[in-house]
Amino acid sequence: MNRHERWNSLLGLLSDAGQLTVEEAARRMDVSAATIRRDFDQLAQQQMLTRTRGGAVAHSVSYDLPLRYKSARNASEKQRIAAATAELVRPGSIVGLNGGTTTTEVARVLATRADLHATGESPAITIVTNALNIGNELAVRPHVKIVLTGGVPRPQSYELTGPLATGIFDQVTLDVAILGVNGVTVEHGATCQNESEADVNRRMAERADQVVVVADGSKVGRRAFAKICDTARIDVLVTDGTVAQSAVDGFTEAGVRVVRA
Repeated sequence: MNRHERWNSLLGLLSDAGQLTVEEAARRMDVSAATIRRDFDQLAQQQMLTRTRGGAVAHSVSYDLPLRYKSARNASEKQRIAAATAELVRPGSIVGLNGGTTTTEVARVLATRADLHATGESPAITIVTNALNIGNELAVRPHVKIVLTGGVPRPQSYELTGPLATGIFDQVTLDVAILGVNGVTVEHGATCQNESEADVNRRMAERADQVVVVADGSKVGRRAFAKICDTARIDVLVTDGTVAQSAVDGFTEAGVRVVRA
């Protein structure tokens, strides 16, 4: 396990527990106490946690890790979800993508899909996104027309937010909106941690003919702070095999097609 993988795991433990001692973290990570002390000190310098005597605490209850620290979580599940989601997109489609680790994987699959090749002056696919990292990756793909919203970026997610981000959706239409979320339940619909991101995501969903939510099993059945849309607005939920059949049945009964990758 390299340093960044260890930091991912350590921050995940801290997010779940709220606080950790050096000894407990060393035991759970199977590394030395000296290594954990250095990790805690370095993460504190980046304002990822608050150092305490003998340990560390998370900054807040709603602990929103920056995207670069989330990328290693459930990586294989997210890649399978991305592959299944990309199959739902037809050549020539206009696709909305918000920010997040799973939607970033979807963007990568779409960019390399064999049947998506530009013919003449028409792009093989058009992607409208408020995610800076997705725009950066796809800008070099000649067969993809990439449209970035305006707005102010959030460092946690690389998503552009605010009136300049939402305003573009008065000018465009989408065939499908593919939304990464922090939580999705039958009762509360799709949710995320930040209200500004939720506002952009909501407008994206409103402008789409079809809404696809992508969420690994850790997000299904979980509710986050800010509401994106009701379950009735979700057409397809793409998740993984860790989701219980009872949860799948609940979404199916609510009219949502569930794809387990």
